[in-house]
Amino acid sequence: MLSLSVLRVHLPSDIPIVGCELTPYLLLRRPDKTVTTDDVPESAPLDGHFLRYKWYRIQSDRKVAVCSVHPTEQATLQCLDCVKAKIPVAKSYHCSPKCFSDAWQHHRVLHDHAASAVNENGNEEEEIFGRFNSTGSGVINSSLSGSASSASLTNGSTPLYPAAVTQRSGGETWFEVGRSKTYTPSVDDIGHVLKFECVVVDAETKQPVGHPNTILTSRVIPAPSPVPRRLIPVSGVDMMGQLDSDGRMSSSGTFTVLSYNILSDSFASSELYSYCPSWALSWPYRRQNLLREIVGYRADIVCLQEVQNDHFEEFFAPEMDKHGYQALYKRKTNEVYGGNIHTIDGCATFFRRERFSHVKKYEVEFNKAAQSLTEVAVQSSQKKAALNRLVKDNVALIVVLEAKFSNQGADNPGKRQLLCVANTHVNVPPELKDVKIWQVHTLLKGLEKIAASADIPMLVCGDFNSVPGSAPHSLLAMGKVDPLHPELLVDPLAILRPHSKLTHQLPLVSAYSPFARGVGLGLEHQRRKMDMTTNEPLFTNCTRDFIGTLDYIFYTADSLAVESLLELLDEDSLRKDTALPSPEWSSDHIALLAEFRFQPRPRC
Repeated sequence: MLSLSVLRVHLPSDIPIVGCELTPYLLLRRPDKTVTTDDVPESAPLDGHFLRYKWYRIQSDRKVAVCSVHPTEQATLQCLDCVKAKIPVAKSYHCSPKCFSDAWQHHRVLHDHAASAVNENGNEEEEIFGRFNSTGSGVINSSLSGSASSASLTNGSTPLYPAAVTQRSGGETWFEVGRSKTYTPSVDDIGHVLKFECVVVDAETKQPVGHPNTILTSRVIPAPSPVPRRLIPVSGVDMMGQLDSDGRMSSSGTFTVLSYNILSDSFASSELYSYCPSWALSWPYRRQNLLREIVGYRADIVCLQEVQNDHFEEFFAPEMDKHGYQALYKRKTNEVYGGNIHTIDGCATFFRRERFSHVKKYEVEFNKAAQSLTEVAVQSSQKKAALNRLVKDNVALIVVLEAKFSNQGADNPGKRQLLCVANTHVNVPPELKDVKIWQVHTLLKGLEKIAASADIPMLVCGDFNSVPGSAPHSLLAMGKVDPLHPELLVDPLAILRPHSKLTHQLPLVSAYSPFARGVGLGLEHQRRKMDMTTNEPLFTNCTRDFIGTLDYIFYTADSLAVESLLELLDEDSLRKDTALPSPEWSSDHIALLAEFRFQPRPRC
């Protein structure tokens, strides 16, 4: 009689990374000869059989060090200056002299940061984004006593159980490290091969049936460690804020806002990003790396773009909830999109429950605005062509929040302090310049109505796919577009005419402009990363084919003031000849973060 059998075992990624869950793919044959990928746990046996899983760490008697630049390579040299500076030792290893030489521009920044992190009292300052410093040692101590000394182990959803030396032969020791289907490599696993074992077990006798199926991984590598980005004060007040009990950077009456296009998995193809290692481009790795980065910024409000519908529901919403965030989401419409509706992306806004409460939510669907526009402004013979041009499935998510913290220096201390946060992704082909301008203008006119009804401070965040000086950027930053702007020449539907209507009354200012205007300690280095003609960063998007600024945080300058900004990345922060995404940074965009303070509106 046929019993349950395992046809195939395989791992989605050949390279395991610390902190990234490993979930093997199993193909099973049921007793009735049908094939399935469903799990068969001991709690729900199938025809008297279930699957038993085990994970092992294979430890060699010789020590292993992993290259910090090429983590799949074994290290051959170590930077002793890193050891003296107490930089995490995993960052000190290199696989060759050429590797060390090529990485020097990036590597020396570690030394500079280590030196600047020691204040006048000799104490190390905590950085706003210090989460990458916990990868542990890159040297593997393979002594038997060191690895078997822990009293118990846990992983996946399994309970604690004693660590056990399962087998020792030929200078290798196999330690059992997990008994669930999934396993998340730990710091102790760095440099070691893991083995997954799956066997069919008789539910009555609890004895294995047939031979176990096994698969070996490559050596476990540490999670790559980009240089931490610090919060730089720009308000002229010499303060960095205080650390809350949970380590979050803040000062009384201020709040922080993050905007980040995280690169949807559906767009993260190896064809587009061939320079990024396949393991670093895989969603199981990127989602953990992105989450660590986002949570590490400890922002009060988080605006994400290119968040897939399924990833929001299954990953980001529950994971951010664990860190005290409430989640709101607007999926793009699907009139143009022809793929799986679950993988279509959208905009996600999160806010800390302890800092803000939710008042109202507005959803903007530019497809509906296009329908309305063509009804009144386009001749009937052109309507189909007009809709084909205008309908791009883009959306905006507008959220009104109420601050729970004290608002020092406000007009009326007892008045509710509201805040309107718009989050959008204007994803329009470059040649459709009129559509891009129209969408930005449509969003701003909607925000104008909200501002008029509630007299409310506003933030406009997102990826506008528009470089500084473009017509959409001019509209946002200047409140109007020069009638002679060359991009206005592309207007086959005459939707931008008269050009005098391309205005708005919101006093919007780009949050990062103080980096271009500021003087003093720390700001000079940031100014070199700015375009002084537009007062915007030199880049927020960096691929092999394009480098430039597409992402912005705008704020109403009559009701909000910028206190500090997250430092920008530069060539020293990115490894030589590297574009984004990379093993260190899991999107092709960089995150922007600003700290704001509510301020009283000027009296007329």
